[in-house]
Amino acid sequence: MVTKNFGMNTFVRSSRGLRTLPTAMQAQAVEAVRQQAKDRISQIDTERPVSPFLIDTFARRHDYLRISLTERCNLRCFYCMPSEGVELSPNENILTDEEVIRLATLFVRNGVTKIRLTGGEPTVRKNIVDIVGRLNELRQLGLRSIGMTTNGIALRRRLPSLVANGLTHLNISIDTLDPFKFEIMTRRPGHEAVLRSIEMALSIPELHSLKLNIVVVKGLNDTEVLDFIDMTRDKRLSVRFIEFMPFTGNKWDKAKMVPSSELLSRIASRHPKVTRASDALNDTARNYFIPGYNGSFGFISSMSDHFCGSCNRLRLTADGQIKVCLFDAKEISLRDQMRQGASDEELLQTVGYAVRGKNEKHAGMEDIDVVTNRPMILIGG
Repeated sequence: MVTKNFGMNTFVRSSRGLRTLPTAMQAQAVEAVRQQAKDRISQIDTERPVSPFLIDTFARRHDYLRISLTERCNLRCFYCMPSEGVELSPNENILTDEEVIRLATLFVRNGVTKIRLTGGEPTVRKNIVDIVGRLNELRQLGLRSIGMTTNGIALRRRLPSLVANGLTHLNISIDTLDPFKFEIMTRRPGHEAVLRSIEMALSIPELHSLKLNIVVVKGLNDTEVLDFIDMTRDKRLSVRFIEFMPFTGNKWDKAKMVPSSELLSRIASRHPKVTRASDALNDTARNYFIPGYNGSFGFISSMSDHFCGSCNRLRLTADGQIKVCLFDAKEISLRDQMRQGASDEELLQTVGYAVRGKNEKHAGMEDIDVVTNRPMILIGG
Protein backbone atom coordinates (compact mmCIF):
# COMPACT_ATOMS: atom_id res chain seq x y z
CA MET A 1 0.00 0.00 0.00
CA VAL A 2 1.39 3.39 -1.02
CA THR A 3 -0.05 6.74 0.04
CA LYS A 4 -0.22 9.68 -2.37
CA ASN A 5 -0.85 13.34 -1.58
CA PHE A 6 -2.61 15.63 -4.05
CA GLY A 7 -3.79 18.97 -2.72
CA MET A 8 -5.60 18.62 0.60
CA ASN A 9 -6.48 14.94 0.13
CA THR A 10 -4.56 11.81 1.00
CA PHE A 11 -4.97 8.79 -1.26
CA VAL A 12 -3.94 5.18 -1.03
CA ARG A 13 -2.98 3.20 -4.08
CA SER A 14 -4.08 -0.42 -3.87
CA SER A 15 -4.91 -3.24 -6.24
CA ARG A 16 -8.34 -1.64 -6.64
CA GLY A 17 -6.91 1.67 -7.77
CA LEU A 18 -6.59 5.10 -6.14
CA ARG A 19 -9.06 5.78 -3.33
CA THR A 20 -9.41 8.52 -0.72
CA LEU A 21 -8.51 7.72 2.87
CA PRO A 22 -10.90 8.84 5.60
CA THR A 23 -9.54 11.86 7.49
CA ALA A 24 -9.09 9.85 10.69
CA MET A 25 -6.81 7.41 8.88
CA GLN A 26 -4.61 9.99 7.15
CA ALA A 27 -2.23 10.51 10.06
CA GLN A 28 -1.77 6.74 10.45
CA ALA A 29 -1.08 6.37 6.73
CA VAL A 30 1.48 9.17 6.72
CA GLU A 31 3.17 7.71 9.80
CA ALA A 32 3.31 4.30 8.13
CA VAL A 33 5.10 5.80 5.14
CA ARG A 34 7.52 7.62 7.43
CA GLN A 35 8.28 4.39 9.25
CA GLN A 36 8.90 2.61 5.94
CA ALA A 37 11.38 5.36 5.02
CA LYS A 38 13.13 5.04 8.40
CA ASP A 39 13.35 1.27 8.00
CA ARG A 40 14.83 1.68 4.51
CA ILE A 41 17.40 4.18 5.80
CA SER A 42 18.36 1.80 8.60
CA GLN A 43 18.72 -1.02 6.08
CA ILE A 44 21.01 1.12 3.90
CA ASP A 45 23.04 2.19 6.92
CA THR A 46 23.60 -1.46 7.78
CA GLU A 47 24.51 -2.42 4.22
CA ARG A 48 26.90 0.45 3.51
CA PRO A 49 27.95 2.57 6.50
CA VAL A 50 28.91 6.19 5.82
CA SER A 51 31.99 7.71 7.44
CA PRO A 52 31.32 10.38 10.09
CA PHE A 53 33.28 12.75 7.85
CA LEU A 54 30.39 12.57 5.33
CA ILE A 55 27.64 13.25 7.87
CA ASP A 56 26.70 16.88 8.48
CA THR A 57 25.36 18.54 11.62
CA PHE A 58 21.79 17.84 10.51
CA ALA A 59 22.48 14.08 10.27
CA ARG A 60 22.37 14.04 6.47
CA ARG A 61 24.51 11.24 5.06
CA HIS A 62 26.36 12.15 1.87
CA ASP A 63 26.80 9.07 -0.32
CA TYR A 64 26.51 10.80 -3.71
CA LEU A 65 29.43 12.63 -5.35
CA ARG A 66 29.13 14.75 -8.50
CA ILE A 67 32.48 15.25 -10.24
CA SER A 68 32.91 17.95 -12.88
CA LEU A 69 35.51 16.83 -15.40
CA THR A 70 35.85 20.08 -17.33
CA GLU A 71 34.75 23.70 -17.46
CA ARG A 72 34.53 23.58 -21.26
CA CYS A 73 31.32 23.06 -23.20
CA ASN A 74 30.28 22.87 -26.84
CA LEU A 75 27.01 24.73 -26.13
CA ARG A 76 26.31 28.11 -24.53
CA CYS A 77 22.98 27.58 -22.72
CA PHE A 78 21.90 30.94 -21.32
CA TYR A 79 20.84 29.58 -17.93
CA CYS A 80 24.25 27.96 -17.44
CA MET A 81 26.74 30.38 -19.01
CA PRO A 82 26.73 34.20 -18.94
CA SER A 83 26.27 35.81 -22.37
CA GLU A 84 29.76 37.30 -22.15
CA GLY A 85 31.24 33.85 -21.54
CA VAL A 86 33.41 32.77 -18.62
CA GLU A 87 37.11 32.85 -17.88
CA LEU A 88 38.28 29.26 -17.95
CA SER A 89 40.83 27.94 -15.51
CA PRO A 90 44.32 27.28 -16.94
CA ASN A 91 44.74 23.63 -17.92
CA GLU A 92 47.22 23.08 -15.10
CA ASN A 93 44.53 24.02 -12.57
CA ILE A 94 42.15 21.29 -13.73
CA LEU A 95 42.29 17.98 -11.85
CA THR A 96 44.34 15.33 -13.63
CA ASP A 97 42.98 11.84 -14.20
CA GLU A 98 45.06 10.56 -11.30
CA GLU A 99 43.72 13.25 -8.99
CA VAL A 100 40.12 12.54 -10.01
CA ILE A 101 40.56 8.83 -9.31
CA ARG A 102 42.38 9.45 -6.03
CA LEU A 103 39.57 11.65 -4.72
CA ALA A 104 36.85 9.33 -6.03
CA THR A 105 38.55 6.42 -4.26
CA LEU A 106 38.74 8.40 -1.02
CA PHE A 107 35.04 9.21 -1.14
CA VAL A 108 33.99 5.66 -2.04
CA ARG A 109 36.11 4.19 0.77
CA ASN A 110 34.17 6.45 3.14
CA GLY A 111 30.67 5.60 1.99
CA VAL A 112 29.92 7.16 -1.40
CA THR A 113 27.97 4.68 -3.52
CA LYS A 114 26.99 6.88 -6.45
CA ILE A 115 29.19 9.03 -8.69
CA ARG A 116 27.93 11.29 -11.47
CA LEU A 117 30.23 12.92 -14.03
CA THR A 118 29.34 16.42 -15.12
CA GLY A 119 30.88 19.54 -16.67
CA GLY A 120 30.96 21.80 -18.55
CA GLU A 121 30.29 19.03 -21.00
CA PRO A 122 31.97 15.83 -19.77
CA THR A 123 32.24 14.26 -23.22
CA VAL A 124 34.73 16.95 -24.33
CA ARG A 125 37.26 15.48 -21.88
CA LYS A 126 39.40 13.41 -24.24
CA ASN A 127 39.82 10.31 -22.09
CA ILE A 128 36.40 10.14 -20.44
CA VAL A 129 35.94 6.51 -21.50
CA ASP A 130 39.09 5.51 -19.61
CA ILE A 131 38.04 7.55 -16.57
CA VAL A 132 34.70 5.70 -16.44
CA GLY A 133 36.57 2.40 -16.67
CA ARG A 134 38.82 3.32 -13.77
CA LEU A 135 35.87 4.45 -11.68
CA ASN A 136 34.20 1.13 -12.43
CA GLU A 137 37.05 -0.60 -10.60
CA LEU A 138 35.81 1.09 -7.42
CA ARG A 139 32.80 -1.25 -7.34
CA GLN A 140 34.91 -3.61 -5.26
CA LEU A 141 35.06 -0.83 -2.64
CA GLY A 142 31.30 -0.23 -2.61
CA LEU A 143 30.53 2.00 -5.61
CA ARG A 144 27.16 1.00 -7.06
CA SER A 145 26.45 3.36 -9.94
CA ILE A 146 28.26 5.66 -12.36
CA GLY A 147 26.14 8.32 -14.01
CA MET A 148 26.76 11.16 -16.40
CA THR A 149 24.90 14.35 -17.29
CA THR A 150 25.54 15.48 -20.87
CA ASN A 151 24.10 17.72 -23.57
CA GLY A 152 24.32 14.80 -26.00
CA ILE A 153 26.04 16.71 -28.80
CA ALA A 154 29.13 14.48 -28.95
CA LEU A 155 27.73 11.48 -27.11
CA ARG A 156 26.38 9.10 -29.74
CA ARG A 157 29.59 7.46 -30.93
CA ARG A 158 31.11 7.25 -27.46
CA LEU A 159 28.08 5.92 -25.61
CA PRO A 160 28.54 2.18 -26.35
CA SER A 161 32.14 2.34 -25.06
CA LEU A 162 31.10 4.32 -22.00
CA VAL A 163 28.43 1.75 -21.10
CA ALA A 164 30.86 -1.12 -21.75
CA ASN A 165 33.28 0.52 -19.32
CA GLY A 166 30.70 0.84 -16.55
CA LEU A 167 28.37 3.78 -17.17
CA THR A 168 24.96 2.85 -15.73
CA HIS A 169 22.87 6.03 -15.56
CA LEU A 170 22.55 8.77 -18.17
CA ASN A 171 20.88 12.19 -18.11
CA ILE A 172 20.66 14.11 -21.40
CA SER A 173 19.76 17.79 -21.39
CA ILE A 174 17.28 18.82 -24.08
CA ASP A 175 15.17 21.85 -23.22
CA THR A 176 13.08 21.94 -26.38
CA LEU A 177 11.87 19.74 -29.24
CA ASP A 178 11.99 22.74 -31.59
CA PRO A 179 15.32 23.13 -33.47
CA PHE A 180 14.84 26.91 -33.71
CA LYS A 181 14.24 27.31 -29.98
CA PHE A 182 17.19 25.01 -29.36
CA GLU A 183 19.52 27.51 -30.98
CA ILE A 184 17.96 30.34 -28.97
CA MET A 185 18.48 28.51 -25.67
CA THR A 186 21.91 27.03 -26.41
CA ARG A 187 23.29 29.71 -28.77
CA ARG A 188 24.55 26.87 -30.95
CA PRO A 189 23.18 24.35 -33.52
CA GLY A 190 23.07 20.64 -32.75
CA HIS A 191 19.46 19.67 -32.01
CA GLU A 192 19.48 16.68 -34.37
CA ALA A 193 22.69 15.35 -32.79
CA VAL A 194 21.02 15.33 -29.36
CA LEU A 195 18.00 13.45 -30.70
CA ARG A 196 20.31 10.84 -32.25
CA SER A 197 22.08 10.40 -28.91
CA ILE A 198 18.73 9.84 -27.18
CA GLU A 199 17.81 7.14 -29.72
CA MET A 200 21.21 5.50 -29.24
CA ALA A 201 20.73 5.47 -25.47
CA LEU A 202 17.30 3.87 -25.84
CA SER A 203 18.85 1.11 -27.93
CA ILE A 204 21.35 0.00 -25.24
CA PRO A 205 19.66 -2.37 -22.79
CA GLU A 206 22.65 -2.39 -20.42
CA LEU A 207 22.00 1.27 -19.57
CA HIS A 208 20.00 1.16 -16.34
CA SER A 209 18.41 4.60 -16.56
CA LEU A 210 17.82 7.33 -19.15
CA LYS A 211 16.48 10.71 -18.08
CA LEU A 212 15.91 13.86 -20.10
CA ASN A 213 16.52 17.15 -18.29
CA ILE A 214 14.37 20.11 -19.31
CA VAL A 215 14.92 23.54 -17.76
CA VAL A 216 11.53 25.22 -18.07
CA VAL A 217 11.44 28.96 -18.81
CA LYS A 218 8.14 30.81 -18.99
CA GLY A 219 7.33 32.15 -22.43
CA LEU A 220 10.07 30.12 -24.08
CA ASN A 221 9.57 26.38 -23.73
CA ASP A 222 6.85 25.93 -21.09
CA THR A 223 4.27 25.23 -23.80
CA GLU A 224 6.18 22.06 -24.75
CA VAL A 225 5.63 20.26 -21.46
CA LEU A 226 2.84 18.08 -22.83
CA ASP A 227 4.94 17.24 -25.90
CA PHE A 228 7.66 15.89 -23.60
CA ILE A 229 5.05 13.92 -21.65
CA ASP A 230 3.98 12.30 -24.94
CA MET A 231 7.52 10.96 -25.33
CA THR A 232 6.96 8.77 -22.28
CA ARG A 233 4.07 6.93 -23.95
CA ASP A 234 6.24 4.51 -25.91
CA LYS A 235 9.78 5.21 -24.66
CA ARG A 236 11.27 3.81 -21.47
CA LEU A 237 12.70 7.07 -20.22
CA SER A 238 11.96 9.72 -17.64
CA VAL A 239 11.55 13.39 -18.46
CA ARG A 240 12.37 15.78 -15.63
CA PHE A 241 11.16 19.36 -15.58
CA ILE A 242 13.65 21.58 -13.76
CA GLU A 243 12.76 24.99 -12.38
CA PHE A 244 14.85 27.87 -13.75
CA MET A 245 17.47 28.57 -11.06
CA PRO A 246 19.53 31.71 -10.33
CA PHE A 247 23.28 31.61 -10.97
CA THR A 248 25.89 34.24 -11.60
CA GLY A 249 25.36 35.85 -14.99
CA ASN A 250 22.20 34.01 -16.11
CA LYS A 251 19.85 37.00 -15.58
CA TRP A 252 17.42 34.96 -13.53
CA ASP A 253 13.99 36.49 -13.05
CA LYS A 254 11.27 35.07 -10.84
CA ALA A 255 8.76 35.93 -13.56
CA LYS A 256 10.53 33.46 -15.88
CA MET A 257 10.30 30.61 -13.35
CA VAL A 258 7.34 28.25 -13.72
CA PRO A 259 6.53 26.48 -10.41
CA SER A 260 6.35 22.72 -10.73
CA SER A 261 2.86 22.73 -9.20
CA GLU A 262 1.63 24.77 -12.17
CA LEU A 263 3.14 22.31 -14.63
CA LEU A 264 1.58 19.38 -12.81
CA SER A 265 -1.83 21.06 -13.04
CA ARG A 266 -1.42 21.45 -16.79
CA ILE A 267 -0.46 17.80 -17.17
CA ALA A 268 -3.32 16.61 -14.96
CA SER A 269 -5.78 18.60 -17.07
CA ARG A 270 -4.74 16.57 -20.11
CA HIS A 271 -4.09 13.32 -18.22
CA PRO A 272 -6.50 13.16 -15.23
CA LYS A 273 -5.25 9.68 -14.24
CA VAL A 274 -1.72 10.91 -13.57
CA THR A 275 -0.36 9.02 -10.57
CA ARG A 276 2.39 9.79 -8.07
CA ALA A 277 5.18 7.23 -8.24
CA SER A 278 7.28 6.02 -5.35
CA ASP A 279 10.39 8.18 -5.06
CA ALA A 280 13.79 6.70 -4.41
CA LEU A 281 15.49 7.63 -1.16
CA ASN A 282 17.13 11.10 -1.48
CA ASP A 283 15.63 11.60 -4.95
CA THR A 284 15.63 15.24 -6.03
CA ALA A 285 12.62 14.73 -8.29
CA ARG A 286 8.98 14.21 -7.38
CA ASN A 287 8.03 11.46 -9.80
CA TYR A 288 4.78 10.63 -11.61
CA PHE A 289 3.52 8.35 -14.35
CA ILE A 290 0.51 8.01 -16.58
CA PRO A 291 -1.07 4.53 -16.44
CA GLY A 292 -0.33 2.62 -19.64
CA TYR A 293 2.73 4.70 -20.53
CA ASN A 294 6.18 3.09 -20.67
CA GLY A 295 8.06 6.05 -19.18
CA SER A 296 7.61 8.51 -16.35
CA PHE A 297 8.17 12.16 -15.52
CA GLY A 298 9.22 14.23 -12.55
CA PHE A 299 9.83 17.71 -11.21
CA ILE A 300 12.98 19.17 -9.67
CA SER A 301 11.54 22.04 -7.66
CA SER A 302 14.67 23.61 -6.21
CA MET A 303 13.01 27.03 -6.02
CA SER A 304 9.37 26.49 -5.13
CA ASP A 305 9.68 23.32 -3.03
CA HIS A 306 13.28 22.58 -2.10
CA PHE A 307 14.50 19.13 -1.01
CA CYS A 308 17.36 20.28 1.24
CA GLY A 309 16.27 18.10 4.16
CA SER A 310 17.14 14.91 2.28
CA CYS A 311 20.15 16.21 0.33
CA ASN A 312 22.93 13.62 0.12
CA ARG A 313 25.06 15.34 -2.56
CA LEU A 314 28.56 16.73 -2.60
CA ARG A 315 30.20 18.40 -5.59
CA LEU A 316 33.78 18.40 -6.80
CA THR A 317 34.52 21.14 -9.34
CA ALA A 318 36.82 20.60 -12.32
CA ASP A 319 39.51 22.66 -10.59
CA GLY A 320 39.31 20.56 -7.44
CA GLN A 321 37.11 22.54 -5.05
CA ILE A 322 34.63 20.76 -2.83
CA LYS A 323 31.20 22.42 -2.73
CA VAL A 324 28.62 21.11 -0.30
CA CYS A 325 25.68 23.03 -1.81
CA LEU A 326 24.95 24.13 -5.35
CA PHE A 327 23.78 27.53 -4.15
CA ASP A 328 26.47 28.20 -1.54
CA ALA A 329 29.54 30.13 -2.67
CA LYS A 330 31.75 28.49 -0.03
CA GLU A 331 34.33 26.04 -1.37
CA ILE A 332 37.60 24.49 -0.25
CA SER A 333 40.43 23.35 -2.53
CA LEU A 334 41.28 19.66 -2.31
CA ARG A 335 43.50 20.07 -5.37
CA ASP A 336 45.86 22.47 -3.60
CA GLN A 337 46.13 20.15 -0.60
CA MET A 338 46.90 17.15 -2.78
CA ARG A 339 49.58 19.04 -4.67
CA GLN A 340 51.11 20.14 -1.37
CA GLY A 341 51.50 16.51 -0.37
CA ALA A 342 48.47 15.98 1.87
CA SER A 343 47.72 12.41 2.94
CA ASP A 344 44.30 10.82 2.40
CA GLU A 345 43.60 11.28 6.11
CA GLU A 346 44.35 14.99 5.85
CA LEU A 347 42.12 15.28 2.79
CA LEU A 348 39.35 13.48 4.64
CA GLN A 349 39.65 15.93 7.54
CA THR A 350 39.14 18.79 5.07
CA VAL A 351 36.13 17.06 3.54
CA GLY A 352 34.65 16.61 7.01
CA TYR A 353 35.19 20.29 7.80
CA ALA A 354 33.37 21.28 4.60
CA VAL A 355 30.49 18.87 5.21
CA ARG A 356 29.99 20.10 8.78
CA GLY A 357 29.68 23.62 7.39
CA LYS A 358 26.71 22.74 5.19
CA ASN A 359 23.63 24.82 5.94
CA GLU A 360 20.29 23.27 6.80
CA LYS A 361 18.82 24.70 3.59
CA HIS A 362 19.73 27.12 0.86
CA ALA A 363 18.49 30.71 0.76
CA GLY A 364 15.13 31.62 -0.73
CA MET A 365 14.97 32.00 -4.51
CA GLU A 366 15.28 35.78 -4.38
CA ASP A 367 18.11 35.78 -1.85
CA ILE A 368 20.50 33.27 -3.45
CA ASP A 369 24.03 34.61 -3.90
CA VAL A 370 24.53 35.29 -7.61
CA VAL A 371 27.48 37.61 -7.04
CA THR A 372 30.18 35.52 -5.39
CA ASN A 373 28.94 32.05 -6.36
CA ARG A 374 30.15 30.55 -9.63
CA PRO A 375 28.17 30.38 -12.86
CA MET A 376 26.59 26.95 -13.25
CA ILE A 377 29.10 25.88 -15.93
CA LEU A 378 32.01 26.35 -13.50
CA ILE A 379 30.29 24.40 -10.72
CA GLY A 380 29.17 21.33 -12.63
CA GLY A 381 25.60 20.50 -13.55
